[in-house]
Amino acid sequence: MELNNIKPGEGAKRPRRRVGRGIGSGLGKTAGRGHKGQKSRSGGFHKVGFEGGQMPLQRRLPKRGFVSMTKADAAQVRLADLMRLEGGQVDLLTLKQAGLIPMHALSAKVFLKGEVHRAFTLVGVAATAGAKAAILAAGGNFSEAPAE
Repeated sequence: MELNNIKPGEGAKRPRRRVGRGIGSGLGKTAGRGHKGQKSRSGGFHKVGFEGGQMPLQRRLPKRGFVSMTKADAAQVRLADLMRLEGGQVDLLTLKQAGLIPMHALSAKVFLKGEVHRAFTLVGVAATAGAKAAILAAGGNFSEAPAE
């Protein structure tokens, strides 16, 4: 077999439909567009969702819900995942390097899931009330983000 001898399978390729080429073609006269009306004319089309002047469905239905554009920027960290770190100071960069949060995250929040047995100092990382109590009970503390 050679690449220059490869051909498509039998019946795989069909000739292009040529409309408006006489009565014998089956697509003469109106060329499959029917009689009269906007869609039979050249250039006659409406935007998607147009319903002939009737109020379109997407405008008749009520608006609902909200999609946060910053949701992807905030990451969540389990309290148990902090135990994978050596301890000491934990900030956004430390969490990113450990692979606990994605690299594009702009903020992180620790929530109570699991236990912590070492003292951690969270710098610029938020925590839920339960996680905060657990970290403080283990001898850890919190500090604000360093000034940039």
